[in-house]
Amino acid sequence: MGIPAKSTGLVAAAVSFISFGTSGAFVKPLLDAGWSPTAAVTARALTAGLVLLPFVLFSLRGKWSALLRARWSVVGMGVVGVAVTQVLYFAAIQRIPVATALLIEFLAPLLLVGYTWAVNRRTPAPVVLLGSVLAVGGLVLVIGPGAIQAVDPIGLAAAFGAAIGCSVYFVIAARPNEGLPPVALAGAGLLLAVPVLAVIGVTGLLPFTATFGDLPLFDTTTAWWVPLLVVAVIGTAVAYATGITASGILGSRLASFIALLEVVSASVFAWLLLGQGLSPVQLAGGVLILAGIAAVRAERQQVEPAPVAPAGAYTP
Repeated sequence: MGIPAKSTGLVAAAVSFISFGTSGAFVKPLLDAGWSPTAAVTARALTAGLVLLPFVLFSLRGKWSALLRARWSVVGMGVVGVAVTQVLYFAAIQRIPVATALLIEFLAPLLLVGYTWAVNRRTPAPVVLLGSVLAVGGLVLVIGPGAIQAVDPIGLAAAFGAAIGCSVYFVIAARPNEGLPPVALAGAGLLLAVPVLAVIGVTGLLPFTATFGDLPLFDTTTAWWVPLLVVAVIGTAVAYATGITASGILGSRLASFIALLEVVSASVFAWLLLGQGLSPVQLAGGVLILAGIAAVRAERQQVEPAPVAPAGAYTP
């Protein structure tokens, strides 16, 4: 007896947000050693794309027509879902506090709810609205109530652009994409993002610097490529591949709400690896996010009492 598709989707979503959550703890030593955010993201995307390349080739097995048919999804994933989202986020944190930028970027689930509302011209179910309020309230508590503050308008605009890019990522990931396997979409998108990020760095739009000496990592000293490899393999390759898989099964809206737990995951890893403690308020915020996800999932189950949709089916 096979595992239900929704269970597979939930497991993939959990692996994704946990994997994404490792990024901060391993990127921080690189940034502290002199890497610029743009250079770190470019190296991260390139390494992750190369790690996924054998899996991409195996998943396609010579069926290049699938990649060609889904070319616009690949372009959207690479340019918008990876490159533009990352660049706008890092542009934002140059002008506004990181907590503020994170809070705005993770408004992506609300943008998806609003998009569905506008397109279908139907008010979301009360349980979805309740779940949205709970999830955003929990997000504020995890990041910190001080994240809400009046700051630089350009920074706010960049962070909001990152939220839109994050929303696009979930929508593209949730589409059937002409039968293109999730790992192929992830790998091709990451490799396509590399030249876009490199051009942004080389042209000076954002700083592009890197150092290649030993650096401190969790009370020891290691080569620069060790944290880069961890964040590329776990925090990028695994995270994107499983995240796209989850969105294809669960739909963009539910997957985006579950992805809010990335903030909780990042806080836990910061506590375990960097010694940055978790406060009771942050733990309460995590509980609220889970309650919001449960509410959104309950609404989805009510409107889908029939058999589970196959992997790759798109549900906003």
